[in-house]
Amino acid sequence: MLSALLGEQRVLWGGGIIFLLFLIALFAPLIAPHNPLEQDLMLSRIPPVTSPGAEPGYYLGTDDLGRDVLSRLIYGTRIALTVAVIAAGLAAILGSLLGLLAGWYGGWTDRVISRLVDIWMAFPPVLLSVLLVAVLGAGLHSVIAAIVIIDWTRFCRVVRAETIAQASMDYVTAARTVGFARMQILVKEIVPNIMPVFVALLSLEMGIAVVVEAILSFVGLSVSSDTPTWGGMIAAGRQTIHHTPWVLIAPLAMLLITVLSFNQLGNGLRRALDPVMRR
Repeated sequence: MLSALLGEQRVLWGGGIIFLLFLIALFAPLIAPHNPLEQDLMLSRIPPVTSPGAEPGYYLGTDDLGRDVLSRLIYGTRIALTVAVIAAGLAAILGSLLGLLAGWYGGWTDRVISRLVDIWMAFPPVLLSVLLVAVLGAGLHSVIAAIVIIDWTRFCRVVRAETIAQASMDYVTAARTVGFARMQILVKEIVPNIMPVFVALLSLEMGIAVVVEAILSFVGLSVSSDTPTWGGMIAAGRQTIHHTPWVLIAPLAMLLITVLSFNQLGNGLRRALDPVMRR
């Protein structure tokens, strides 16, 4: 297992960047060169260190209010990864449990859960997330709740399909012949065999959660405007793109790198953990 993971380049690259981002988020107070909330209009619109007119210590420049872009970018990593881990984890747990029940027990259980998923997926996800946050009120907890309420369906459908496929395998028939209880077969036989798909989907969902949080921050429905977020920085940078393009480019680059890293990690884990795809 470990050799398969280490032999997959996507896992190494994607996982390495994600691990680095978690370190940045964890040690943000030690890494950030300045207070991300500190304003100094005398230092506004300072360009990055490689440009003429740069100031020492402001490596990515400052915004219109004189706030250090690099420090705000570092602290914004905390918000992005917090939402990614908590929201994606809760959505995975809820959706996977319902998917297992629907795929394994079938009958009316499957029909009820499947119809619920169909109804839920009929709504545009971005518009529904904006509506939910508007109803629940702005804040990190509202963003997490909105992502969980919307994205559990993705896990439910995939896990249900995998459970149905695994239930027709010979090893399940053998377990029934031996006398295993239905719940015992589900937990000990089927769940371990759908874990590669689950882990890969969880990693991809983390990337989606980062994008959703950025969108909600962009429209002012995430945390307070004073709190550094990538979406908030993009919104601010969009208004002054002709004067301070670095304020927009820096968070866009971080958002792109993070999402691509989660996607690469998910695809790599899928290939490394699935014995069929390793052949």
